[in-house]
Order: sequence, then C-alpha cells, then structure tokens
Amino acid sequence: MLGLALGTTAARADPPEPFPACLDRLITQGETAGVDRSLAEAQLRGLTPDEGVLANTRNQAEFARPVWAYLEASVTDAKVAEGRRLLSVWGTTLDAIEARYGVDRDTLVAFWGVESSYGAVLDDPSIVRPAIRSLATLACGDATRADYWRDELIAALRILAAGDATPERLTGSWAGALGHTQFMPSVFLKRAVDFDGDGRRDLWGSVPDALASTAHYLVTEGWRRGERWGAEAVLPPGFDLSLADETTARPLAEWRSLGVNPVRSDGLADDQRATLFLPAGQRGPAFLLLPNFAVILRYNTAFAYALTVAHLSDRLRGQPGFATDWPRGDRMLGTEERRDLQDRLVARGFAAGGIDGKIGPRTRAAIRAYQTSIGLPPDGYADAGLLDRLRAEP
Repeated sequence: MLGLALGTTAARADPPEPFPACLDRLITQGETAGVDRSLAEAQLRGLTPDEGVLANTRNQAEFARPVWAYLEASVTDAKVAEGRRLLSVWGTTLDAIEARYGVDRDTLVAFWGVESSYGAVLDDPSIVRPAIRSLATLACGDATRADYWRDELIAALRILAAGDATPERLTGSWAGALGHTQFMPSVFLKRAVDFDGDGRRDLWGSVPDALASTAHYLVTEGWRRGERWGAEAVLPPGFDLSLADETTARPLAEWRSLGVNPVRSDGLADDQRATLFLPAGQRGPAFLLLPNFAVILRYNTAFAYALTVAHLSDRLRGQPGFATDWPRGDRMLGTEERRDLQDRLVARGFAAGGIDGKIGPRTRAAIRAYQTSIGLPPDGYADAGLLDRLRAEP
C-alpha cells in the first residue's frame, strides 16, 4: 500500500470529537489548504464513520502473520500463471514503460498482483470502500495519526477537483489506497502519470496509467535500471550471524569470500553491494538484499510485503521457489506478545524502537544485542522461545 508508513506518529491525548464536528473541522481545514469549500461540503456532509476501517489499523497482515504465511497467500500458482498471461497481454505497453522508466516488467506486474490481484479486487464491495469516507473515518477516529489521515483526505479531494476521478470511482482500500497499484492520495498527486494520453491519471480504469505510475514512483525513489532486488543465499556452517544485521552493505564478492553464496547468481555482479537478512532466524532462508529492495520497502514498510513483491517478480520470470524452507513449526507471537517482548527488551536497556507490536529493524537490532549479551546466536528472530526466556529472567 503505497505511501502508508505505520507506527511513526505519537498518540495524541485529545478527547474524542463527535464525528459531525470533526467533519466540520475537516471542511474548514480543507478550505485553508486550497480545496473548494463547496466540494468538501458535498463530499463530507452527512457521512457516517465506517466502523470496519478503524479495526484494520490494528490488524495488518503483513505485520501480524508469519512471513511465510503472508508470502504463500500472495504468491500462488494461480497468481503466477495469471501474471504471466498479463505479461503477454500488456507486452507492448510494458515495452514502452520499460523504455521510459527503466523498471522491469516482472517487478511492475508483481506489484500489480500483490496490491490488487491484477485489478480483480477493484469492484469487490467486500474489499474496496469509498475513499473519502474511509479517510474521514480515520482522520476523525485514529488519534495516533489524525494529521496524516487529514492530509490524505485533502489530497483525495484534490484528485476530485482535478477531474482524475469521479466521486463514485474514488474507491480504495480501508486506508484509502487507490487503484490497481494502490497509491495513497498524496502520492497519487505527486507521482501518478497519464501514460495512455487521455488527459486523466486513471489508476482504476487504465492499466497503462497504473503500471507507468508505479514505475515513475519507483524511479523517483531510486530504482536502479537493470539491477535485481537481491537473491536468496546459502550460509556456511558456523557463520557469524552478527554479520546479518540487515544494515551493513558489503560487495557481493566480499559476501562470497565469507562463504555466503547466492542460490542463483544470474544478473548479479561482484561489485554490487548487499545487506544480509534472516527474516526467520538462522533456521529459515537468508537473503542478500540489493538497493532495489529498499525501494520496494518504500512502497510498503513491511519486510513480508517487500519480499512478496520480490519473490513474485522472480516467479514471473520463471524462477522456482525458495531453496530453504521456513521454520513452520514455530509458534509465532501475537500482537500483545510482541508488545511484551519489546517492553521487556527496553526494560533491559535494549532500544526496540517503540512498543507497537510490530517487529521492525530496530526491534530486531535490539533482539540481536540481547541475544549476544546472553550468549545466544544473534539472528534477531522474535519467536515464542525468545519471549519465554525474557519472561523467565528476574
């Protein structure tokens, strides 16, 4: 979901505001930001909150489910087959997009598949919602990110004012992400393009506009033409796991000298710099991540999401599944358990980046530091055994 970075804003202490009063305030704020008041009033007056939207802020699959479960739900044989079919159907358009932006077609179609099942969800009322209502609900009901949602709502109103969508067509995810490749409204305004030349940036009805807009976004975020996202890797026996810190980049030649070898080396050069990451610890797959992977993460900050896009792109280009299986027998932590883990790490002096129940880079770094302090292999893996150990300590 493009442009939605989670857990970055401190909670506000303001008391809840009645929804109609909040809508009045949003109309005024929109007018101050340059939105025609009559447009804002026409879209916001009389709205009721969508109760299902707020629940989704606390239950996001890419953060809550095991990485392998998220991957396997998104990268199915059927989705690979449909993606390959669409690569052929849209071949001429993809040729033109590649020529202009330098983003490979397999990556673009992978984003399309992960974000909207190649557009299949766009007319499914059980999934998509009126974007204005969703964003108003969040702006008035999610106190932790009210300013963010207000700005996205104002951006959505600007999309209507520009004529890029009608109120009926301005639908999206629970968070207001729009179209085939799920642009947040503020990103739509900055990065969406009219690739088919009809005078509108139409991410709902125009596949060329949606795919080219995604390519435009990736390029502006630093996508490197002709480079891969990375590769699965095999570690040697006795490897120093502290080197898999997911932040220190080394040339692939140096990783190979340390015994870390890509499972597939095609398209990789010795001078390319990569970080090493073990998303499921030492018993799961290892990955050498090139700079383009960081660009995928800017689309959605969850590692599970980024790896899903990367893996689907590989499958679309004919590569097989992972060489190393995941530790499927592990019991994964629930949201409250993840918060408990973070709280206990912080109490012991290991900065976990906040008590939000989301295991990100800072929490994994804290886990590695804690593991090192007690003589465990520092693989950064947050599983039930680690939490049990923390709970057992005085």
